[in-house]
Amino acid sequence: MTAVTVRATATAPRSRGSRGLVRALLRVHRSALLFWLMLVAVTAGALLWAYGPGADAAWAEYRDAGCGSGEPSLGCDLTGPAFARYDDILAVGGNLLGLMPLIVAAWAGGALVGRELENGTAQWAWVQSVSPGRWLAAKLAVPAALLTAGMLTLTLVHRLVWVSSGESLHRMMGWRTWHSVYLANGTAATAYALLGLAIGALVGLLLPRALPALAVAALAVLALSDRLSALRPHLWPPELATATDDYPETVGLIVEGGALTRNGAHVPIPDCMGSPGCLSERDITGFYAYYHPTDHFWPLHLVETGIVLTVAAVAVWASFALLKRRTGATA
Repeated sequence: MTAVTVRATATAPRSRGSRGLVRALLRVHRSALLFWLMLVAVTAGALLWAYGPGADAAWAEYRDAGCGSGEPSLGCDLTGPAFARYDDILAVGGNLLGLMPLIVAAWAGGALVGRELENGTAQWAWVQSVSPGRWLAAKLAVPAALLTAGMLTLTLVHRLVWVSSGESLHRMMGWRTWHSVYLANGTAATAYALLGLAIGALVGLLLPRALPALAVAALAVLALSDRLSALRPHLWPPELATATDDYPETVGLIVEGGALTRNGAHVPIPDCMGSPGCLSERDITGFYAYYHPTDHFWPLHLVETGIVLTVAAVAVWASFALLKRRTGATA
């Protein structure tokens, strides 16, 4: 990229103020703003339907099948159309919250920063009305505020649905658990969306062309998200469960499991399970599992949120440092 040097002079027009800069930003990206508002409204409305009529219909269908009465019924192992509709809405809402970091990163890298550097509108703004630092601050602050408000709204509604009926319904059907809807029920979803914004802006500055920045930003956030999700079970000390006759029954996120020898060593479960002498020949006296129970949700979630926000803050700092280096501007 050719370096652009911007120096403030006594005759250069100054910014018309923060309000003018915000209005200009919203006007330029009004399509993205309208899409975001529509997405939040439609998703929140669908989740509220699941909270009310959807959950009521699913419970009625479950009871009509003879379930929940204590008597065995084969119909309790099957899902009906009411539960399917309820589950689909909850799944779409949760998956959308999980996909938002990629969408935000692609938009921030391609449209928010990369396109304006590519077509020269950013450089024109720097010499006409606003300093590079204030330009980048507005590019980050305004979308961050809108993202935070929308993501927290969707997270709160999704959590309302899950806590009120979702966890109980899915436990009855043996489907989703608290760790399968982990991101959608806490602060991490918002943190990852802000990470997508920060990474997208940084990539847009590094690759000032819309399409390459869009692709690289999305791939970078995907790689970071995969790495952090792999580290998730190790962000908080797990609980230990043991059993002598069979693998211990646990309800939660399994971190590690295996067999116990007589001297307490942890070994893999042998392939010969069920065969005569399989365990005694290997000196196996029991089984163990390290797992995260339900009450580990918030410790895990808050630690991960802090890590994600720290990475986002580093990306923001790198963006300002890179912009300062390339433009020579001090503000």
